[in-house]
Amino acid sequence: MADYSIIADVSAYIVRKLREKMCPEPIPSANNIEISSPASQDVDYIVGLYLYDIREELQVNHPEYIRHGRVQLQRAPRPFALYYMVFINGGGQMGLKDPDVQKIIGKVAQIVNDNCAVRPDELQKWLTTEEPPIVLSQAKISLEEKVRVWQAINKPYQVSLFYKASPVYLSSADVIDTPRVVDASFSLQLTDERREEG
Repeated sequence: MADYSIIADVSAYIVRKLREKMCPEPIPSANNIEISSPASQDVDYIVGLYLYDIREELQVNHPEYIRHGRVQLQRAPRPFALYYMVFINGGGQMGLKDPDVQKIIGKVAQIVNDNCAVRPDELQKWLTTEEPPIVLSQAKISLEEKVRVWQAINKPYQVSLFYKASPVYLSSADVIDTPRVVDASFSLQLTDERREEG
């Protein structure tokens, strides 16, 4: 089961794919793509990845506990959805014009579409359990909701991309020791076959 760092690992995966596919064109350097908030000051990058919401996926059914080893129970992992905004850093010193911004946005959309799923064991190599792939899809939110995300960080709205990554299963650190069986008794009951046949 994926450890607590899986959330950061998903963010790092998205940034890694953007750096691999966007540099040196249309972004000159991998350092120009960062995990950041649009509210961050004194930063000089072009493309930012901002995790703005995390929600539990309540519609996914899961058991309360699963067996962990021979004598332990562990709370089942909980599925979450991560909500991201990919934005162009308006505070940067790159002097981007509107056509440049639109090219960058288009390239981001293309890359995410082509790399829209990742297996948890690719992000955390030690995983031995099979978990469903984490899928990146367009977040189904309205323009008003997008504007509210920008307003929450006191920034004017600008064209940006919004994505949902799910399901992201987060393991529990709550492990319960179950009592070992130290004594067992069995009883056998013999029947008289002749009596049953008669």
